[in-house]
Amino acid sequence: MRIKVAAIIVAAGTGTRFGGLKQLELLEGRRIVDISLSIARPFVDYVVCVKTPTVDFGSLEADMVVDGGDTRSGSVRIGLEALPEDVDFVLVHDAARPLASGNLYLEILSKLEHGSTAVVPVVAVSDTIKEVEDGRVVRTADRSRLFLTQTPQGFSKLVLVEAHRSGLDATDDAQLAEMIGVPVDVIPGETSNFKITTMEDLDRASHLLKDRIID
Repeated sequence: MRIKVAAIIVAAGTGTRFGGLKQLELLEGRRIVDISLSIARPFVDYVVCVKTPTVDFGSLEADMVVDGGDTRSGSVRIGLEALPEDVDFVLVHDAARPLASGNLYLEILSKLEHGSTAVVPVVAVSDTIKEVEDGRVVRTADRSRLFLTQTPQGFSKLVLVEAHRSGLDATDDAQLAEMIGVPVDVIPGETSNFKITTMEDLDRASHLLKDRIID
């Protein structure tokens, strides 16, 4: 029986730090959410877009569009509930990372197909990290053990559903998997796959996307 894969594209943020709905901003003439959806589409059988409640996103390249919750974890849970029963693997991606490559999707799917139940892309931390308390450094972390986590993150659907049954909130789905004792495997991420949180990020993404189109 053929493995079935679904993607949950999380576009439910309110853009507080950005100053507006960044997922609806344009990059080279296309909305950020549309770019993220179009990258996922060739690698999956079913796409759910979780959008900002009460906001009309217009036409979206998704099989199902649902309103998100009050938190990121809540939004992913709503997306999970919208998936067909026969899905085997689920990829969860933040719409605000429109420069994730198709190769990254393929690498995650390959790990899942070879037995991993949770996979995340990571990039090494290059700066020295200090832990600060009450305005004073209390510890310098070993940066050789520190990595920045990206999306898409891939999971066995059964594992992801079980992780979200905890009802807990986390900054990403891998953390929820960790909480229930699931081993999380990593693959190399992409430095271009950053999350757009500021106008400067939007400008940087625009330049990188323009270079890709030219190439």
